[in-house]
Amino acid sequence: MRKHPLLAIALMATLLAAVYWLLIASDRYVSEARVVIQRTDLPGGQSIDFASLLGGTSGGSRSDQLLLREHLMSVDLLRKLDARLDLRSHYSNSQHDPLSRMWFTDASIEWFHRHYLSRVSVNLDEYAGVLVIQAQAYDPSMAQAITSQLVQEGEQTMNYLANQLAQAQVQFLEQQVDTLHRQVLLTRSAVLDFQDKKGLASPQSTAESIASIVARLESQRSELQTQRSALQAYLVLDHPSIVLLDQQIAAIQQQIRQEQAKLASGSGKTLNRTVEAFQRLEMRASFAQDVYKTALIALEKGRVEATRTFKKMSLLQAPSLPEYPLQPTRVHNLLVFAIVALLLAGVAHLLMAIVKDHTD
Repeated sequence: MRKHPLLAIALMATLLAAVYWLLIASDRYVSEARVVIQRTDLPGGQSIDFASLLGGTSGGSRSDQLLLREHLMSVDLLRKLDARLDLRSHYSNSQHDPLSRMWFTDASIEWFHRHYLSRVSVNLDEYAGVLVIQAQAYDPSMAQAITSQLVQEGEQTMNYLANQLAQAQVQFLEQQVDTLHRQVLLTRSAVLDFQDKKGLASPQSTAESIASIVARLESQRSELQTQRSALQAYLVLDHPSIVLLDQQIAAIQQQIRQEQAKLASGSGKTLNRTVEAFQRLEMRASFAQDVYKTALIALEKGRVEATRTFKKMSLLQAPSLPEYPLQPTRVHNLLVFAIVALLLAGVAHLLMAIVKDHTD
């Protein structure tokens, strides 16, 4: 020992480690559950995700599993578990060895959370798409209770998040439907006010009626002009028949000008402008009504989807009740400690030899 003090120190540390791992370290039982998240809101015509097929899971399920893992390892969930199972008292029980237990019952939440992360693990099997939940405790029933609470809380959280998103979408659609309904009423009211103001139920029909009257008058004028041309062949211009035809043609021409003035003129207060303004109002009302119909369809679809949006945590393995303490791995830890101690002693001895050689 005098010749190799570093080796002696390594052996002494290994002996102390053996005493701790083999005699002092408290048994910790491990409860395990395996779950997979299944979604019920996937449409039947959804396209195939080849990347997810190669990875073993669907893209949506994997993201849900990652979110769930973060929640199960969060401080908020730790507070819930502590309130239900009194984890502080269990993990800080003085009957357990001081190196594995939490030293203080009233430790800060940061320290408590760090200890919780060392005793609870949630890992995602990328190939199988399975979430593996493990919890360690000093007695089997507590380990199983922790795992069961993690599974239960995880399922409630996933359903809550899915339903919250669906309800938010439905609420948004309901607000949009109410807004569009009011807009439809306003546009229809504007159309009625315009009709009352102009005294016309349908300016377009009125304009078409006037246009047909003008067409008939022009047809009558053409017939009279044809008769006048025929009489001019054998009668003088001041003949009573020709004079009568001229008066009729002039009266029809005047009537045509009056009817055309109703349709269009330079004054700006004509039927064509009324028709154009009425068509704009009708177009706005029709567009608002079409948008309102689309919003109603989207709302009904959203309500149906909201009732179908659930994320089910299916248990592939229920939380187990351990019968044998798997932690700590005493022999493994002891061997690792011994190898590391001897390696460090060898490295230190080599460094000291190098320094001694350079000194000499």
